[in-house]
Amino acid sequence: MNIHEYQAKALFEKFGVPVPKGAPAKSAAEYDSALAQLPDGPTMVKSQIHAGGRGKGTFTDGFKGGVKFCKTKADAKEMAGNMLGKTLVTAQTGAAGRKVQTIYFTVASDIKKEYYLAILLDRATSKPVIVASTEGGVEIEKVAHETPEKIFKVFIDPAYGLADYQIRELIFGLKLNATESKNAAKLIKNLYAMFWETDASMVEVNPMITTPDDQVLALDAKVSFDSNALYRHPEIVALRDLNEEDPKEIEASKFDLAYIALDGNIACLVNGAGLAMSTMDIIKHYGGNPANFLDVGGGASKEKVVAAFKIILGDANVKGIFVNIFGGIMDCNVIAEGIVQAVKEVGLKLPLVVRLEGNNVAAGKKTLAESGLTIVSGDTMADAAQKIVKLVA
Repeated sequence: MNIHEYQAKALFEKFGVPVPKGAPAKSAAEYDSALAQLPDGPTMVKSQIHAGGRGKGTFTDGFKGGVKFCKTKADAKEMAGNMLGKTLVTAQTGAAGRKVQTIYFTVASDIKKEYYLAILLDRATSKPVIVASTEGGVEIEKVAHETPEKIFKVFIDPAYGLADYQIRELIFGLKLNATESKNAAKLIKNLYAMFWETDASMVEVNPMITTPDDQVLALDAKVSFDSNALYRHPEIVALRDLNEEDPKEIEASKFDLAYIALDGNIACLVNGAGLAMSTMDIIKHYGGNPANFLDVGGGASKEKVVAAFKIILGDANVKGIFVNIFGGIMDCNVIAEGIVQAVKEVGLKLPLVVRLEGNNVAAGKKTLAESGLTIVSGDTMADAAQKIVKLVA
């Protein structure tokens, strides 16, 4: 689960991570009250969407930049009118862009130097890792490609936590002076505490800055959380912005379905994440384009299958459906009954190819064959993939 920058910074403040003073506004009527919380002087106006590259983005009406510097609060109020309620397109949003429904006003900080700092989980070691660089304010991918020697990492033993010597190692790598080092040490320690205690999967500060008076601030904030741990954090669940999520993915979460929308036209309904990935790969192999990742899980009910079909058909780009089921724990006949029920309920007119294999497969195939519905059977994954690609061509 992702949250907005203004929400992330509120969490930062709660854990003692220093940030520039700021206030959000969700409507033009809230501009004055939000700006009243800030001192007079230079002010930043920041569009709030769940995507990076906002400063380099372009609104669909041609206005450029979702992050702007203004000399006064009056200018900031006027600038906000160019952003709120409009669609911002960045490198991470795709052509459709995202509608800006919140503006975040912050004090414009004096910047002496920009740095990069992030905490995330390293899959190779199964440990939290802090990634830092003296080259902040730009895409970390660009730094990794052009000057990888300027990126350094510290791996943390989760049983022990972040050690003082590791903080000193980070500060040494960032080449900070004595006062900056003291302030950065506190920031890093508190940021890790937030990462650990909130079950975050990633915390990124780009840039972390030093100021002329040697303060160290988190100028930006990007935070995502482990969805599997959200039951422990109702206060974080409350920060979820459904306007930033695909309605189909929201509906899928109600039925405990793992669904991610893609930009193809062949919908996939599969049990098991690995099989789902293989299904998408084989569709691509034979010249098709998957419209989604959808894992109904190992013990799906008929109700789940029906819900999955309805979610799939909520995507106007879908031109055909590929059901690929391997019955281990799953009973193939339960899936078959769900397919028949779903096709009848939604009045499916699109091509449907089904490949069943495993537990109770004979009964499942019989249920499909005797349904009287137009369902194409695939003997193997390859056979089924070729059939659905041909049908939607």
